[in-house]
Amino acid sequence: MSYLEQHGSSTVPLELTRGSANEPPTFERFEAPFSLLLAHMTGPPTPDLRMYLAQHSLVDLPNALQTDLPTPALLAKLGRGDIYASSLWMGRPPTRTPLHRDPNPNMFVQLAGQKIVRLLKPEVGRGVYERAKLRAGGGGRANMRGEEMMVGDEMQALEEAVWDAQDGGAEGVEAQLSAGDGLYIPLGWWHAVRGTGTGANASVNWWFR
Repeated sequence: MSYLEQHGSSTVPLELTRGSANEPPTFERFEAPFSLLLAHMTGPPTPDLRMYLAQHSLVDLPNALQTDLPTPALLAKLGRGDIYASSLWMGRPPTRTPLHRDPNPNMFVQLAGQKIVRLLKPEVGRGVYERAKLRAGGGGRANMRGEEMMVGDEMQALEEAVWDAQDGGAEGVEAQLSAGDGLYIPLGWWHAVRGTGTGANASVNWWFR
């Protein structure tokens, strides 16, 4: 944390999810100093409130942090060697990103903590997504991190299909990542992610053509 606190005044985009047994969950995005997230990650547990730094472009980080997150040399040898975008993800477990697919291949690296990623082949994932969306009456987009992905009936239907085995067509593979592990997610493969364990949880990824 002392390493990160040097950059506490930097402005970052945060996601805030609130909810309890007596209230429906709410989701909002806002910009705030990085120090707010660090305080949340090191403070007492807040089971009814989650704060997450999601999909923050590396080029918008302070120069010192960008230098410490160099693009893996391997990516220069894959595809066109063309990095489409990159992102930092950081929070305190439990964190989640429901089932979706990316518009480009994805190299995902775990920096701290643990994450579980469940992956489905393109045709399997599309079926699971469409059936869950139909059950929930949703209209979200499969490659956009919109509000319907984070709270509500559509999110719940996707989580149940992938994690609670309530969709018989959801056969796939699972990767358990710890600090230093990397995962290649092929183009078109659907995936859902959960941060587990305790303490800081951080990941970085690069999308390439």
